Amino acid sequence: MADSKSITMKDVAREAGVALGTVSKVVNGIPVGKTYQRRVEDAIEKLGYHVNPQARALRSSRSNFIGVILPNLRNPFFSRLADCLCRELSHRSHEMLLFLTESNFDLEQAYMLMSEQQMVSGIICLTYNPELRIPKGIPTVSIDRSLGPGIACVASDNFGGGSLAARKLMENGCKRLAFLRTGSSLPNETDKRRDGFIRACTDAGIPYHCECVDDGTPYSAFEAFLAAHLHDGRLDFDGIFCATDLLAYKVRRTLLQMGLRVPEDVQIIGYDGAQCFGDEDYYCSTIVQPVEEMARLCVDLVLQSRARSIPCLLQIPVTYASGGSTRD
Repeated sequence: MADSKSITMKDVAREAGVALGTVSKVVNGIPVGKTYQRRVEDAIEKLGYHVNPQARALRSSRSNFIGVILPNLRNPFFSRLADCLCRELSHRSHEMLLFLTESNFDLEQAYMLMSEQQMVSGIICLTYNPELRIPKGIPTVSIDRSLGPGIACVASDNFGGGSLAARKLMENGCKRLAFLRTGSSLPNETDKRRDGFIRACTDAGIPYHCECVDDGTPYSAFEAFLAAHLHDGRLDFDGIFCATDLLAYKVRRTLLQMGLRVPEDVQIIGYDGAQCFGDEDYYCSTIVQPVEEMARLCVDLVLQSRARSIPCLLQIPVTYASGGSTRD
């Protein structure tokens, strides 16, 4: 057999009995018919064909890398999103170039520029910089925040999720609800979790309270809030919806330290669908974001450059999962 370095896409096309363009689509992660996909993949394996990323980048002014910009990997949602994006890109013969910003505006912009310098084929980002400049000519998809005309935003149905959480708490007998959130002060799709929660409470005539603080605020602010609403061993709220599972986990721990039982005294629902070790029990009862589907849609959009021909916002339905912090 010839040296794998000398094998070209023409050789693969000849072996597979398909057009050169079909091989190019498979190599670049563009969907083709399953039969053609299998024939090309079998030919690639048989011939030992390897893509030369440097040569491809020079020919096309783009590499097979996709820049992925996230705040961090400590948050279970971000880490699972990174994992799903990496696997989905790998299935499409692309690699993930991961940047972590800690929500720093300057870093977000710097990594945008660095992605451009690395000649990435596209950018998938979850950012908060209100003045973020997107490199021209690079397909870009945003998660949870609209970045402007022509840039697709992928999000779960945050409004529906907030409404679903409130309704589940009420179905489980809760009469006094609270919403807790820490997040960016910049308007984004996740704000709708609170809006959906408020709408459901208002429609049902149930009293509620919202406690929202900006990113960077110490968790002690929520500890003080809960302590202020504890009277004679009883909390003013019997149902709490937290904007993330991570916050729900911390709130549950605080309530236990205060001598309250979860879910007997207070029921808690989070948002994200985070699971212990990624595939075991849920952290808490939660509104599950379809992370794999979100990642698949982001990759599909950024690789096929269809972002300009679709609606600016694509919302994916959420579901509810019991995780032990509610009386389901």
